[in-house]
Amino acid sequence: MNFVEMLHAAERRHQSLLCVGLDPDPARFPHAWRGDPARIYDFCAAIVDATADLALAFKTQIAYFAAHRAEDQLEHLLAHIRVAAPHVPIILDAKRGDIGSTAEQYAREAFERYGADAVTLSPFMGFDSIQPYLHYPGKGVFLLCRTSNPGGDELQNQRLADLPGKPLLYEHIASLAQGPWNLSGQLGLVVGATYPQEIERVRALAPTLPLLIPGVGAQGGDAAATVRAGWRGDASRSQGLIAVNSSRAILYASADDDFAVAARREAERTRALLHAARPLGLG
Repeated sequence: MNFVEMLHAAERRHQSLLCVGLDPDPARFPHAWRGDPARIYDFCAAIVDATADLALAFKTQIAYFAAHRAEDQLEHLLAHIRVAAPHVPIILDAKRGDIGSTAEQYAREAFERYGADAVTLSPFMGFDSIQPYLHYPGKGVFLLCRTSNPGGDELQNQRLADLPGKPLLYEHIASLAQGPWNLSGQLGLVVGATYPQEIERVRALAPTLPLLIPGVGAQGGDAAATVRAGWRGDASRSQGLIAVNSSRAILYASADDDFAVAARREAERTRALLHAARPLGLG
């Protein structure tokens, strides 16, 4: 299966729209492991094992590993996910953005070194910064579109006066991703849960693309509003898929030895909330 097919299959199998984010911060680990970066793999693997049957996807944020010289633990973790949760796709959250041979190396890192099923990219250097990733058949590419941080307004909400209709920048990215850039059906978009009205606008412009939606949980995004704005599942789940990411609320649900049990409980709660919010008459 390609990445999009994996997402649809995981949604059906687990009745889930929840993407579990793996952003390991040793300073917030359970007391026995606190401050020890050598336990990054152990911590994340425990979370994976506790939530493997609840997740639509796992999203690993590369900076949380690289900052602690833990790239080898990231490789080990992704190998573990492929064994413990073979039906759950893995998104490498890297937000890369470069051109030419450098982009080729970043693509090789994501898909060959780590074996991720999808990667996040910044599209602001244009299509030639995205194209090298599309040379990997079946892999997914999520483009930053309307991010959850307040500073995103400074660029993403600016009008492009030279284009017909004077679209906002994020609207133009959504249109490109739905249209001429999506040569092989591999593209998706990143849209923050903190802006449900703009999720709805992106969905209107990109009706068939999967949306990766961070910002639920610790960042304050409204889970139910997010689903209503972005999910457009039909009887065959052929379009309108969303993956709603929660990281810190799940990872750090407890600071004690029961952290994995608490993480599962929070993941179950979030999954149920997302599932219940699907618009009536769809899916």
